[in-house]
Amino acid sequence: MSLERAVRAKIAAKRDPALEKEAQEWIESILGRKLEDPFEDAIRDGQVLCELMNKLKPGAIPKINSSGGQFKMMENINNFQKALKEYGVSDVDVFQTVDLWEKNKDFASVVNCLFALGRETYRHPEWTGPKLGPKPADEAKRDFSEEQLKAGQTIIGLQAGQNKGASQAGQNMGAGRKIILGK
Repeated sequence: MSLERAVRAKIAAKRDPALEKEAQEWIESILGRKLEDPFEDAIRDGQVLCELMNKLKPGAIPKINSSGGQFKMMENINNFQKALKEYGVSDVDVFQTVDLWEKNKDFASVVNCLFALGRETYRHPEWTGPKLGPKPADEAKRDFSEEQLKAGQTIIGLQAGQNKGASQAGQNMGAGRKIILGK
């Protein structure tokens, strides 16, 4: 098998049709209309993604290109990515433009990015519409009393070098290290 085919097979294996369908249904419920099939083609030019972002945060993308060739469509995708970051989606969750624009690239990263956007909607109380993915965890702050903190200082952790008297003393594994001087 050639390297190129192996890479394509690995990328294709990352795709999950169930997650793609869930992301598509989420977008359709927000936009209020059905998207064409396949989902990848429906969002490829970035117009749907820009509309989605403007629904989540009105005015996030002021100009959506509907014509003008490949570069204008790729500009839509770049505008969407910029708006994602401003909305609060982590930079590591944002896909690269070519992952969506070029066929048979890493579409799974696009779907993961949509799920990251869906999770981010939980952090925006102004958005009351449907959400996608699990709710992010809130801070679980714990308050310990001084007595509890002092009790914890008396416990010897397993990384402190002993465990109820057990140690590694006397264990020899293999030959010892020999240092030869004078060569």
